Amino acid sequence: MSYFYIACTVLLTVYGQIILKWQVGLRPEMISNGMSTKSLMLLLTNPWVISAFCAAFGASVFWMAALAKIPLSKAYPFTALSFPLVALSATFFFREHMDAYKICGTALIMLGVAILSRTSA
Repeated sequence: MSYFYIACTVLLTVYGQIILKWQVGLRPEMISNGMSTKSLMLLLTNPWVISAFCAAFGASVFWMAALAKIPLSKAYPFTALSFPLVALSATFFFREHMDAYKICGTALIMLGVAILSRTSA
């Protein structure tokens, strides 16, 4: 069950990042003019942004549940799975470019997670 909690933590984290990128990207004035108080308030009251914050809270709750079951040193490397998942999601949803450097870096992250998950707690 602890790995289920970790998976929920990672998936909710990825969801939040993708939603925030999507919603900020819909506000081109933020890119050109920076974040004004008005833009920030519009984002903070946006239901999608609120859902991303709720996902972050949910991820924290699942993380606490995972840590109650397994040591931090064994659980924490799995949070790195959010990196490749966000990269793949950004490629799919936002058509961000995935070059050889990003692919190699992502592969190294996944290799590191695989090695660290094999160590004894």
